[in-house]
Amino acid sequence: MSDHSSGAGSNTELREFLRSRRARITPEEAGLPPQPGTRRVPGLRREEVAQLAGVSVDYYVRLERGRNVNASESVLDALAHALHLNETERGHLFAVAKPTRRQSRPLPPQQVRPGLYRVLETMPDAPAMVLGRRMDVLASNPLARALFTDFDALPHRERNMLRYLFLDEAARELYVDWVGAARGAVAALYLYAGRYPHDPRLAELIGDLSLRDEDFRRWWADHNVLRRTHGVKRYHHPLVGDLTLGYEALTPAGDPDQTLGLHTAARGSPSEQALRLLASWTSEPPQPTTIPPNRPAASEER
Repeated sequence: MSDHSSGAGSNTELREFLRSRRARITPEEAGLPPQPGTRRVPGLRREEVAQLAGVSVDYYVRLERGRNVNASESVLDALAHALHLNETERGHLFAVAKPTRRQSRPLPPQQVRPGLYRVLETMPDAPAMVLGRRMDVLASNPLARALFTDFDALPHRERNMLRYLFLDEAARELYVDWVGAARGAVAALYLYAGRYPHDPRLAELIGDLSLRDEDFRRWWADHNVLRRTHGVKRYHHPLVGDLTLGYEALTPAGDPDQTLGLHTAARGSPSEQALRLLASWTSEPPQPTTIPPNRPAASEER
């Protein structure tokens, strides 16, 4: 994660995000007439973005340099339109343009409600887990642990989907499209970073993964953002073979920083049979996690 405070009155995240979005869009895509000659920069020039957004070139230059410019919502909306941002990217632009000024400090521990634990217990045939901040794994049912890894057996610090994806070699074999899954996870983490730029555990996670994995370091520098909602993922499990599973990412009411992730197979499909076989081989008492429901999740305690 870039440091919002690097340089007096600077906003590094805003600067890098605007530059990355400007570089990816061509003048033709932006609706500008073709110009003769060779362009020295990829994407749009600063003056072209300013023209499309209806602001002065000097104002946009100061904004992209991360200067302490108090951009209004109308200006940010105009920039989002000029740069063809989607809704997730637009929200991220607003978040990084007006960063909070609080100092780095640990966020309060997250708790998984007893009701969510019971939801996991009542779904023995569907891999399900609760993810928290930074995609920490707060709780999981037995089938999720059989599909991915036994998060409960890992040290508290390692109970994280990003660490699993990038640092566990088994994950690269499990995901048929590991690159797509890993890049999506990085983009989801980048979206979180826009909301909580001063989370010290986030900084630790990003720093560790950047040092240990070249792919993470390269994809983090792309500044892409993604909000997980639903979709289809394909897996190749060492015990039951190929699986095609739909997933739903649901936000429990009352805690926007938690996500209930569910995987399901089409009824009567080979993937449903494979899940049932996996469940039969890994049957255990319905205890989705060893963390008591009235205590903070272990990944938040240390």
